[in-house]
Amino acid sequence: MSRTMSRTNDTPRSSGHLLRILGVGFGVAVIIGGVIGSGILRAPGLVAAQLRSPKLVLAVWLIGGIYAFCCTLSVTELGTMLPRAGGWYVFSRRAFGDYGGFLVGCLDLMVQPVANAYLAVAFGDFAAECFPALHGHAKLLAITSVVVLTGLNWIGLREGSTTQMVTSLAKTLALIVFVGACFVISPHVSGGVTPATPPPATSGGLVLAMLVALQFVIVTYDGWYFGIYFTEEDHDPGRNLPRSSVGTVLACIAIYILVNLALLHVLTLNKLAASTVPMADAATAILGARGGQFILILAILSTISALNASLLFAPRILFGMARDGWLPGWVASVNAGGTPTAALLLVALASIALVLSGGYEKLIALASVLLVALYLSGPCALFALRRREPDLPRPFKAWGYPWTPLFALLASGAFLIATIIGDLKDALFTLALITLSYPLYYFVIKKRRAPASAGDAIVVQPE
Repeated sequence: MSRTMSRTNDTPRSSGHLLRILGVGFGVAVIIGGVIGSGILRAPGLVAAQLRSPKLVLAVWLIGGIYAFCCTLSVTELGTMLPRAGGWYVFSRRAFGDYGGFLVGCLDLMVQPVANAYLAVAFGDFAAECFPALHGHAKLLAITSVVVLTGLNWIGLREGSTTQMVTSLAKTLALIVFVGACFVISPHVSGGVTPATPPPATSGGLVLAMLVALQFVIVTYDGWYFGIYFTEEDHDPGRNLPRSSVGTVLACIAIYILVNLALLHVLTLNKLAASTVPMADAATAILGARGGQFILILAILSTISALNASLLFAPRILFGMARDGWLPGWVASVNAGGTPTAALLLVALASIALVLSGGYEKLIALASVLLVALYLSGPCALFALRRREPDLPRPFKAWGYPWTPLFALLASGAFLIATIIGDLKDALFTLALITLSYPLYYFVIKKRRAPASAGDAIVVQPE
């Protein structure tokens, strides 16, 4: 069935347009940038504190990786089938109609500035600790990081994607060096880490401890879906998205397993469970004070790479929604370099405002609930479109269908339930936001401009 991508009434009136210049290299870089962030610095200790067994620790990291892999298969099929800027919003609009797309797009938009502020503040803290002359200026450093990266991305997609590839490569190499050093250098050379008392594990037995540990692991794997926001700018998304997404997630699973093996080798289980920042303790054990500096540099690279990835994709959500008429037309403006500048500016300003106010701290828990809801929307959209539009061209089909998306669906549902039970207040607030979204959709957005129907909004040209 021959279909073409409809641009009528959706193309922004601007001097530029999205550029089809991305490929596998960028896809690998943006997913690594998202997955390997500051979480891996702390999560191994939190997981070990819950399980107190090396085999169980490694098993949980493997299970979390399998979950991320199954989710990746689902969104990769969706991304190659619907190669439009907007990510989760695009899939949900096609699968569930205008309101479904609007709701999911709004949820995604609420998460990103909070995540950006968190990453920027983490960068400021790490940089201030690494360079003593900067002590007391962490908030200024955080704002500076957002401004500088916004400036690079404002110039154009080439500059933003190059920044992503360089920072992702640097932190990947640094992680490989860390893992190698843990196995090659004896921890007894520089003395060990002072033993500490591990925090008590969660009461309620092994099953509950496993579930709590899995929550830490799944959050640490977050970022596996970053490639879906750029399919419209990929010169061959049907070929490149599966190669970059599937391969990179498998590589991240291997890296995380190796990091945990390295930490267990250097620290032993009790020290790992008692450690606040296990990678820093392991590096100090084998390299002395230089090890701590090395981990700070790795942390700086990790946070700046993740922040750049988020500043790259978040404007694409606004762009996609504005192009379809859900936001003012000027939000879809694109400069000659292929950057949605108005959308980028809005994301940057919201992120900076949260850094200045400290409001991101109150919104982190809420953002976590919203993020799990996004995870759940992927396999739901896949099942809906497989049933309703079986003839839609699919350059890539999820391996192991229907079992892999079913596992992703059930696991995401369980993760959402666990998140709600663990944070009922923010879960209820999220439900209130969802309830209020329909009046907003109906009375404000839909009255403003009736967009094309979900069936006409996204059309795909076969390879």
